[in-house]
Amino acid sequence: WTVLDKIIIPTKNPDKKFVFGKGNFQVLTEKIKKLPQVTAVFLNVERISSLAKKELEDAWGVKVFDRYTVVLHIFRCNARTKEAKLQIALAEIPLLRSNLKNEVSQLDQQRGGSRYIMGSGETFMETQNRILKEKELKIRNALEKLRRKRSLLRTQRKKREFPIISVMGYTNCGKTTLIKALTGEAGIQPRDQLFATLDITAHAGYLPSHMAVIYVDTIGFLTDLPHNLVESFSATLEEVVYSDLIVHVRDITHPETVLQKATVLSVLKNLNLPSHLLDSMVEVHNKVDLIERYKPTEENVLAISALHGHGLEELKEEIEKKILTATGKKILTVNINLEGPQLSWLYKEATVQEVEVMPEDGTARVKVIIGNSAFGKYKNLFPNSKIYMP
Repeated sequence: WTVLDKIIIPTKNPDKKFVFGKGNFQVLTEKIKKLPQVTAVFLNVERISSLAKKELEDAWGVKVFDRYTVVLHIFRCNARTKEAKLQIALAEIPLLRSNLKNEVSQLDQQRGGSRYIMGSGETFMETQNRILKEKELKIRNALEKLRRKRSLLRTQRKKREFPIISVMGYTNCGKTTLIKALTGEAGIQPRDQLFATLDITAHAGYLPSHMAVIYVDTIGFLTDLPHNLVESFSATLEEVVYSDLIVHVRDITHPETVLQKATVLSVLKNLNLPSHLLDSMVEVHNKVDLIERYKPTEENVLAISALHGHGLEELKEEIEKKILTATGKKILTVNINLEGPQLSWLYKEATVQEVEVMPEDGTARVKVIIGNSAFGKYKNLFPNSKIYMP
């Protein structure tokens, strides 16, 4: 699509039959008639009623879109996985319902009264509504199955004790590019477009201390994202609740970057996240390579360029510091006897970073990252082991 013209005009209630006052409607109609190359009109309102849509399309002779239909269309173009496609199908149901009302009222005007279908005792409207209801139920059941499967995977991840970092931000702020830079995963292909990521995807990476973590790429946010769409995608955002840390990425070159930050924070608040997740959030200003000598004015903010790798080491160190606090993991050195089972136990239950062998007395110094529960077990099993805290 190419934007030919735009105009700001006050609207009445978009749910009613007439979206604009008479005068404004006249101005718009004349403007559209003078532009023969116009093929569609986009109204920047969340939803217009099917009746209003029909009135406007009849008057202007072109397709009319609201935010709901445009965002849904972008989503539809980007859906790759089964879950994203199901969520879009669910978000489309309200649209199909309102279109149905429109079609039936047109049919009734043409035929003079509603007809029953093949003696079934059901009107056309009732049949269609029933089909839509059944379809909605099927989609919800399929999504529930996927949700249960994901919860199972989440339990397995928790058992393995991988810290989880959710990377969030406004759509097209560079989340996927940042994850690619942090993990070095060649298979990730960032795209410069809205809602390129519609699903949650998980990617393994390592922090400076060689601790393995999982970075979770999330769906981008949008100001005034239509309400039904948020509900459809809330299952995707549910994952965030189970993360150990949130990294909030901002495109600092965007003229509306402050408004975008407010949008992201308000969506996060609505997700009912635990307060410690919101308090420990890491804010990242991305795309600083596009601004000369950029210095953040806010405190506790990291300036980076995910594309050029600028500031990534500092970011990894900050993530590591916060992850150690959030998960209760410790980095410590223990003295072990090489003949005993300690080393194999540590490899199994903790992350071994380095082993320094002292061959003269058959011992070794082992630097490990260990969780609270594993540390408690270790002290019980090997009470004579020397432990050095940094």
